[in-house]
Amino acid sequence: MEHVAAATPAWAMLAYLIAGVLFILSLRGLSSPESSQAGNRNGMIGMAIAVGTTLYLHSTGLPLIIAAIAIGGTIGWFIAQRIQMTAMPELVAGFHSLVGMAAVLVGCAAYLNPGAFGILDSVTNEILPVSRVELGLGVAIGAITFSGSVIAFLKLSGRMSGNPIMLPGRHIINLGILAGILGLVGYFVTDQSAWVFWTVTALSFAIGFLLIIPIGGADMPVVISMLNSYSGWAAAAMGFTLGNTAMIITGALVGSSGAILSYIMCKAMNRSFISVIAGGFGDAGGPAAAGSAIQKAYKAGSAEDAAFIMKNAESVIIVPGYGMAVSQAQHALREMGDLLKKEGVSVKYAIHPVAGRMPGHMNVLLAEANVSYDEVFELEDINSDFSQCDVAFVIGANDVTNPAAKTDKTSPIYGMPVLDVEKAKTVLFVKRSMGGVGYAGVDNSVFYMDNTMMLLADAKKMVETIVKNLGH
Repeated sequence: MEHVAAATPAWAMLAYLIAGVLFILSLRGLSSPESSQAGNRNGMIGMAIAVGTTLYLHSTGLPLIIAAIAIGGTIGWFIAQRIQMTAMPELVAGFHSLVGMAAVLVGCAAYLNPGAFGILDSVTNEILPVSRVELGLGVAIGAITFSGSVIAFLKLSGRMSGNPIMLPGRHIINLGILAGILGLVGYFVTDQSAWVFWTVTALSFAIGFLLIIPIGGADMPVVISMLNSYSGWAAAAMGFTLGNTAMIITGALVGSSGAILSYIMCKAMNRSFISVIAGGFGDAGGPAAAGSAIQKAYKAGSAEDAAFIMKNAESVIIVPGYGMAVSQAQHALREMGDLLKKEGVSVKYAIHPVAGRMPGHMNVLLAEANVSYDEVFELEDINSDFSQCDVAFVIGANDVTNPAAKTDKTSPIYGMPVLDVEKAKTVLFVKRSMGGVGYAGVDNSVFYMDNTMMLLADAKKMVETIVKNLGH
């Protein structure tokens, strides 16, 4: 690595530094909806500088690199054209897996041909000790990221059950494998035998699967941000191996920001990071966990009823959830809000930090529908407003509005802060049917309250019908 770093021209180091500053400004911009476009722009400029500098420094292999970029770019463009917003969470998980595998492949290449990477000690003809640490950790983190992201992708896409899969003795097995990986990475510093390197790689792939399999669907937003963090640290470790400053900076930024986001998600769910990794959230016993709601008496309503109630209200708080994303109802929802505002109704949107399947899922959908940033509020800013609100319009948000999180100590979501929609004078709850439960597998008592009217239909069709009635 020292050889590679020394061969990097001063202008290239400066270019990488500028790219790093732009990446930091990008993250800063993405912290607020108003500055998000500038943040994205800074990120793209920084990446263009980093990629352009790297291509110039490795001009001897430029044809192969350009061919790889063309293939990858074409695949990415094709996927981006076809992907729906509802599939974004599994897409992110899938892309994380590619980052992890890229780190593993770079590590394997460096181990098999250390001379080409400048990490070979010319005296001992062995890999430099410090580079062995980088290699071991980079490959381990990359492999964990890959296999964990594959499981997250399968769960989020419905190809695998979102319910936790509990293996007997999983904690002991996981701790034993993690201890073995760390021990072997340490041993790799003194012995670079092939069996050590490949055993670390194999165990890391295994622990990635084992860590994510027991995690339930309600914890998936945390898992996504956690895997994002892992992919960053894997890239940073490979940056040291490649002697690439831009990769080190970028990987460290992604890793640290992903870790902070994971912490924020855990705090929003009133859970510790360790409890998420331990798995089992959403593994409730009883009929609710089996995937069907407990049948009780409820009050059903129509789009005409909902339109009349909201048109005559003074304030409406809209609570979007995954059901809105599935039906792509965000544009119709914004139109409904606009019509209500024309009638003099105060309209706000309440966002729970873990609504949907990934951090910021609902914010992105509302932004796509051009909902004003001034009308969108986070849980801690709007929760006290429900008690003074005339109507809480809940569209496909089950777990994040479930009072069981506050009252039922046996519930798997107990302790998670939720939106207090039940305190509104009237709750209009849009749901496809009464036969299903949320991703955590828990029935919601709000469905059966006296002040709740269930609007059972596809979310988009229901909202579109409400819009038609508001326009009359």
